[in-house]
Amino acid sequence: MSILEMKVPSPGESITEVEIATWLVKDGDYVEKDQAIAEVDSDKATLELPAEASGIITLKAEEGDAVAVGQVVCLIDTGAAKPAGGSSTEAKPAAEAPKAEAPKAEPVQAPAAATYATGSASPAAKKILDEKNIDPASVTGTGKEGRITKEDALNAKHSMGTPTGGPRGEERKKMSMLRRKVAERLVEAKNTTAMLTTFNEVNLTNVNKLRSEYKDAFKAKHGVGLGFMSFFTKAVTRALELYPDVNSMIDGQEQIKYDFCDISIAVSGPKGLMVPVVRNAELLSFRGVEAEIKRLATRARDGQITVDEMTGGTFTITNGGVFGSMLSTPIINPPQSGILGMHNIIERPIAVDGKVEIHPMMYVALSYDHRIIDGRESVGFLVAIKEALENPTELLMDNNPKKALEL
Repeated sequence: MSILEMKVPSPGESITEVEIATWLVKDGDYVEKDQAIAEVDSDKATLELPAEASGIITLKAEEGDAVAVGQVVCLIDTGAAKPAGGSSTEAKPAAEAPKAEAPKAEPVQAPAAATYATGSASPAAKKILDEKNIDPASVTGTGKEGRITKEDALNAKHSMGTPTGGPRGEERKKMSMLRRKVAERLVEAKNTTAMLTTFNEVNLTNVNKLRSEYKDAFKAKHGVGLGFMSFFTKAVTRALELYPDVNSMIDGQEQIKYDFCDISIAVSGPKGLMVPVVRNAELLSFRGVEAEIKRLATRARDGQITVDEMTGGTFTITNGGVFGSMLSTPIINPPQSGILGMHNIIERPIAVDGKVEIHPMMYVALSYDHRIIDGRESVGFLVAIKEALENPTELLMDNNPKKALEL
């Protein structure tokens, strides 16, 4: 017998333990090499654990257990033969269920005739109904000759007002390691930064015109849609170059400024909020931004995102508008110093050259760390985003949309 000990690999730098989220196999199953046998949660991502060899598996940890990196979580008997008829992890057809017999008809009894007892409450039932302030006449008795029993009174509900007697259950479930880390970082951001939020509104008429005119050709040539995120990402990278303090962070008593823009894009995944990073977004074209965001979002939602793909961002964009949010104050993603909140697009009347017109408008919010970003920089940064989105042809496309979109 040859036994292989499978240990928890290191998901990334600074991660010392993970949590067994789900075993994808059962104790005693035959597994193939590289088959996914478990999903493990770190404080940054959910990762699959592949089998290192083929054989019969013996589990050494339970779902929900926190296990240290390097700890043995299962054993694989590599000398075991594969069961005849295929892997024991394959689903077996269920046995044919016996045919149910037709239910026998029950004799129908005529309702009992009303008597003096019908609708009258027993002393215990009357006390309960009085406490609930329920009229006995509104309760149907199930006791002998229609008498209202104590159980009838306990189950009685108001036809109006506050309901009583409804289900009052609760469920207690341990949060995943990723969810706990998100909670910890959000509290950290609130407690350790001087966070402030400034707001503005953006007229997206010109962005909508460009998308309507070029989205079909863009999709046909590049295989990705021309969405709002590429316009916002390009507007953010331009604004970060104009206001470099927003593209910086505090390290102790020092301020670190970056000459590149690694943009974290908040994505809602099955395990919670994730923020994969678009590297060097300032160098990417519209096609490059859309393709990279699609790739990262798909990996995040499929649970395939890696720790490296989620670390190192210098600024974050979050879009609550996809869920219908009209206005919010996003929380900084530490150790970054700024986050841009996008919201839903609403057609509403605004004044244009002294006339009232209806335009697609969006509120945008910038939350920032006031310790290193002053009001002038924060307001100027948000105004620069507004200017770029309201005049995208000139400020984001160098007056040549076809060239910028690589059409």
